[in-house]
Amino acid sequence: MKSSHIDFIRPEKLNDARIFSWFSLKNAHLKEEDQLIPGLNIGFNSKEHQNILLHNLNMLAEEIRMKPSNIALAEQVHKTEVKVVTNGGIYAETDAFVSNTPGIALGIQVADCGAVLFGDSVNKVIGAAHAGWRGAVGEIVPKTIYKMVELGADISKIKVFVSPCLSIHNFEVGEEVADKFEEHLIDRVNFKKPHVDLKGLINDHLIKSGIKETNIEVDERCTIDHEHLFYSYRREKEKSGRMVGIIKLNKLK
Repeated sequence: MKSSHIDFIRPEKLNDARIFSWFSLKNAHLKEEDQLIPGLNIGFNSKEHQNILLHNLNMLAEEIRMKPSNIALAEQVHKTEVKVVTNGGIYAETDAFVSNTPGIALGIQVADCGAVLFGDSVNKVIGAAHAGWRGAVGEIVPKTIYKMVELGADISKIKVFVSPCLSIHNFEVGEEVADKFEEHLIDRVNFKKPHVDLKGLINDHLIKSGIKETNIEVDERCTIDHEHLFYSYRREKEKSGRMVGIIKLNKLK
């Protein structure tokens, strides 16, 4: 979806009166003086000047009509810690968080991993998870869902968006990683080394956790294949920025 300044994906299942969500595209046309990584890089763990990252975050916040101080960001470490948050800020040692605080937004930064956004509009609970292969095999998706349920969410009402991320045809791994995936999620036939299906694993965990298939939206595009749309750490290495998946719980009277 095009906006006046920034291009986003707007998940169909997570945009209603109670919940808004976005997934920022690369927006390579955006470039500030002294910027090292072109585009709307929101990666606070990327090789970019801090002032540029803050500028990008402020620009993003203005576009989605939020105060930056109301956006919670995770200091992602490829683990499975899920936190309940009530305020914006940067949360250390965190790869997922949930909230039932109106007015807050949760943001997950990704370059090839999956940003998984969750929302229960009826019971007013949201969640967001950073799902790389380590987090996914560590069941960060079910853990986030269960934490939402503890806050009052109903599994039958939770809707989910899975962002663009590495697809199986580009996700080559060693046997030590492939062994952590179920066999139906591994391609050992078409490539010299095994390839794994990260989106398939995330989807399996959503279904096994009780999320309705009709409530799941998966963007099937691969971050490596679409250089003009997405950052990719595998493709760009240290020159890669980060997109951000954001979900907001709106304040309603």
